[in-house]
Amino acid sequence: AAGHPTHQDFPTVFRPWGSFHMLEDRPWYKVKRLAIKAGGGISRQVHCQRNEHWVVAAGRAEVHLDGRDFTLEANESADIKAGQTHQVSNPGPDLLVIIEVQCGAYLGEDDIIRFQDHYGRSPEGEPNEKSAVR
Repeated sequence: AAGHPTHQDFPTVFRPWGSFHMLEDRPWYKVKRLAIKAGGGISRQVHCQRNEHWVVAAGRAEVHLDGRDFTLEANESADIKAGQTHQVSNPGPDLLVIIEVQCGAYLGEDDIIRFQDHYGRSPEGEPNEKSAVR
C-alpha cells in the first residue's frame, strides 16, 4: 500500500539487464548480488569515489576494464579501481551471478558516469536512480 515502509526496505532492485540484491549496506562498504540475464549487461561506466571487486558466483562474464576485454568464469574475480572504465555482460544462456563488493569514501548510486548503455536509458539515468551521467 502507498506509504508502507516495506517499499523502501526491499533490497532487490530490477534493471533492464537483470537485478541486484543488497546483501550488506554499511557507510564504508556495500555488498550486492548482481543477477545478469542471458544477453544482458550493465552500461559501460566509471565511478569516481569507489572501488569494486567482482566475484563470479555462477555463469560466465565478459568484462571490459579500462580498454582490456577478458572473460571470467565461476570462482574468478576482478578488481575495479575508482576511475577505471568498466562493463560486464552475460554472453551465455544461463544467469550470470556476481557478488560485488564496493568500498570507498562515497557509495551512492549517483557515483556513476555512464558512457554506453544498450537499453536506451537517458543521460539522466533510470527511474529511481540518481545518476552523474555525462
